[in-house]
Amino acid sequence: MLDRTNPPSGATATFAGILRPEQLARFVRLRRWPASPRVSHWVENHWSLRWDLPEGRWFSSEVIPHPTCSLTVERGSHPRPEAGGEEVVVTGVVTRRFDVEVRGWGRVAGLRFRPGGLAALTGQSARAWTDGTVAARGVVPEGVVAALAALDLDGDDTAVEAGMRAVEGAFPGEPEAADPRYGRVLDVVTSMLREPELVSVADLEHRHHVSARTLQRDFLHYVGVGPKQVLGRYRMHDVVAALDDGYDGPLTALAERFGWYDQAHFTRDFTSLVGVPPSRYRSER
Repeated sequence: MLDRTNPPSGATATFAGILRPEQLARFVRLRRWPASPRVSHWVENHWSLRWDLPEGRWFSSEVIPHPTCSLTVERGSHPRPEAGGEEVVVTGVVTRRFDVEVRGWGRVAGLRFRPGGLAALTGQSARAWTDGTVAARGVVPEGVVAALAALDLDGDDTAVEAGMRAVEGAFPGEPEAADPRYGRVLDVVTSMLREPELVSVADLEHRHHVSARTLQRDFLHYVGVGPKQVLGRYRMHDVVAALDDGYDGPLTALAERFGWYDQAHFTRDFTSLVGVPPSRYRSER
């Protein structure tokens, strides 16, 4: 698993964000594997989920999502209402906690784009997908949709991974010309992940020698939300990861470490996103 506090060079995402990950692991098989060089300009990694629960058993999976878009094929006995009956869907950046009720049986496989990757691939603004789930057709190339729809999600891990390579093969080749605005977004996101001392947009301006206005324009187009929201999301991931790892020190010190200098503000932000105050989240673990 990626080290949340020290992601490898070039990483624009980590595996943080799942609340109470040990509960998910009891009921759901989760796999992740890296994207190939063919699509890594846009795609961070692939992942799959599989569960089979007996009648009457269920639980709520809760995630603080990354500021990224995803492309998934989803099948199961209780499909997500947001998918509108579609199997292959694009889910944009989610600005709130992402809850899914896990019941019956389910199979999901998907690609997690880099922040801004889907907008760079399609030329469309990511703001169109923020907090939304839409049919993938009309957003990504038809060949990619068809390859995902053809995945054998009941096959073993090798079969699913092989099918995902076929999905990669349906992507266009990496563009010949660099997109400097997308490149800047990736550079800023990488620094957010690797440098936890960056806690404000002003810090990003100084670090990257670019104005807040430019950052706001680029992030809204490519990511779907502004740099302040992205930075706040990663710092909240840091806080939750520390609590999940057993942090038992003062919550005020934890808040200050990741940029909250007002305890009431920190508690409001945590409760709004996670659903319970930080003290309760820690005690319930």
